[in-house]
Amino acid sequence: MAVLDDLSGFEFEDLIEDVFRNLGYENVHQAEKTADEGRDVIMEEVVDGTRRAVIVECKHTATVGRPVVQKLHSAISTFHFDGPKRGMVVTTGRFTSPAREYAGRLQQNDDPYPIELLDGQDLREIADEIGLDLYNGRIEILCDETLRPYDPAADVDAPVVEAFRDIENIEVADLPDPYSAVTFRPVVAVTADTNAVFETSVGVIHRINDRTQFVVHAERGTPQVVGEDVATLVTENLHTRIELDSGQFGEVFDDVEEHRFGQTQTEYKEWAVERLQDHHTTSVTYTGDNNVTYNKTCEPNRSDISVQSIEPVYLPEVRHTTDIQEYTYPYEYYAAGPSRVTTEDGIHRCVHCEASGVDETYTYCPNCGAIACDSHIKTERLDQEPVCTGCAVTERFALKTKYFYDEENVEAFREEYAAMPLHEKAMENKILAGGSVVATLLLVVGLLVISGII
Repeated sequence: MAVLDDLSGFEFEDLIEDVFRNLGYENVHQAEKTADEGRDVIMEEVVDGTRRAVIVECKHTATVGRPVVQKLHSAISTFHFDGPKRGMVVTTGRFTSPAREYAGRLQQNDDPYPIELLDGQDLREIADEIGLDLYNGRIEILCDETLRPYDPAADVDAPVVEAFRDIENIEVADLPDPYSAVTFRPVVAVTADTNAVFETSVGVIHRINDRTQFVVHAERGTPQVVGEDVATLVTENLHTRIELDSGQFGEVFDDVEEHRFGQTQTEYKEWAVERLQDHHTTSVTYTGDNNVTYNKTCEPNRSDISVQSIEPVYLPEVRHTTDIQEYTYPYEYYAAGPSRVTTEDGIHRCVHCEASGVDETYTYCPNCGAIACDSHIKTERLDQEPVCTGCAVTERFALKTKYFYDEENVEAFREEYAAMPLHEKAMENKILAGGSVVATLLLVVGLLVISGII
């Protein structure tokens, strides 16, 4: 784990925040990056039913001396918390003997603000205990929380059942159970403030005062900002995060997959700052003191952009596939408990054309299992039930094409048709029969000719 030595100060604080969160501390968060008064990470612990604040000083240095420990002791005493408080100094290096002696004396004297010391070796042992994951010489984001992959008040396949209810001529209760898989995809929710003022000799020509919130797919490769609907799904449900327990979810889903975060939190912060620089860069036209018109490119500095938070979480991508006779119907969405954003809907889609979307009407064909739009659904002549044009057997009767489930139905109707009186045969072509008396007479004559009567 020599990679600790290669971290920047901010990366080290990011790591420590994640480590303590994984160790079970609560309300773990970083203090402001400036004027932190000796407090880098602040968190809480519950010991024997009593909640206690823990103020952590992070030192990414080779040695830490007594002054650092003394400074933290003073910071703890002034930290406002309604309850007991203690401190912790964490370093990638080692502590000097005076530093250890001072911390030991606080413990021995039952000081109200004791301080625990964790050096680089301690961190390595803790990393082994919690399974700190290293790859490619980098420390990925430690996150064990996810949005809910399904509504705990309903079956996991409830969204599929709901989607099939929109389909005509299908009994939802008779549907086979879908194959259900979930992929936990890493995302980060970023909140950043941009404050910049651009001035020339004529005064302020442009001002930026903006808070930006966006969500980013955080797998390996270049981060990708998610769409507005997915971002809303994530940000509105962050408070409902639960532990990502693959074993538990494996009892609900047929397949469970977990992807990795591709970069450190610091790298996402750097990327967010660059993105916001590009986003806010604009060209401004203004008139100078000499009445000459100028164009100026206003690009905020990195110091003008402050990333307030980077919140990692897993976003469940759920995929159901339902096999019905000859067809497979996929239904895929991002989930957050009962809320979801659909990414693929193979149920509201005609199997014979490009018609799709919930605004169309679709009908189920029990003959082959197809779901088809109105243009590709007909009424089966013998059973008077829907049949799709993809599987129907056709034959012309009374100059009109009729649709059948199979050849057996065709033959049965031939016999029925042969026994019909002429006026009933004429009614098989309702368009002509109902059009006019002349059309009906012509149809009857045609039928007589076909029958060999005249």
